[in-house]
Amino acid sequence: MPDGTTTPVRLFAGRDEAPVVVVFPGLGIPAGYYEPFAEELMSRGFNAAIGELRGQGDSRPRPSSASRYGYHELVSVDFPAIFEVVREHFPAATPFLLGHSMGGQLGVMYAARIRGRLGGIVLVASGSPYHRGFPGMHSPRMLVGAAAMSMTANLAGFWPGGRLDIGGFGRQSKVLISDWSRFARTGKIEPDGADIDYEERIGRLKLPVLSVTIEGDDLAPGPSAKNLVAKLPHADVTIWHNPRPQGHNGWIREPVDTVDRVVDWIHDHT
Repeated sequence: MPDGTTTPVRLFAGRDEAPVVVVFPGLGIPAGYYEPFAEELMSRGFNAAIGELRGQGDSRPRPSSASRYGYHELVSVDFPAIFEVVREHFPAATPFLLGHSMGGQLGVMYAARIRGRLGGIVLVASGSPYHRGFPGMHSPRMLVGAAAMSMTANLAGFWPGGRLDIGGFGRQSKVLISDWSRFARTGKIEPDGADIDYEERIGRLKLPVLSVTIEGDDLAPGPSAKNLVAKLPHADVTIWHNPRPQGHNGWIREPVDTVDRVVDWIHDHT
């Protein structure tokens, strides 16, 4: 990256002419954790790639008080660099972006920037963190927790993770946590440093979108997922609920059911 950050891209080659599914992780989850999912896609003949989120997994340097990146930098700098690697290795493949959790939020933002160069978007266990999309007492907890995380990150200079890290987000840039917290409080994607109106651009997207919710997922329940796809009124949205109780992350290591649905959906849109 221009600032010296290094971020690996994991590549899985299927058939040359097959689509390539580009996977972006959730917050705090290293890219290597998604390898069983990518290998399952590859076993069906698909090409796949996994992009690390900056500062996570094998990306270096680790987040510190010097880190100034948030949602906007990830989708305007990092995602284009990762897709450049994907195009170099799979030049004939139509790219489909698959985002998990925050990776899905970022994926929608990236699609809004590039408009028309993706075959579609797959959102798995990915929703809006807006507190009103969570049932019962989860709503005020999300609201208070988001504000507390942003305050802590600003005081410390970064989100420290460790014993404070109830959500399992790991060490993160304070700007990234601030962007996430604002989204959780307001329901709007308004990142620091934005050079476009993301909400307006997302609202104009016209492309296929598959939103997959997972039974037992408390971090991206059905209403949260619907709040995210509601930002895409002109997209061709398909919603599917995986009834297996795999929670927010279990589908990654036991991917067959979810890959079945993703593969069928991509076949329908190619």
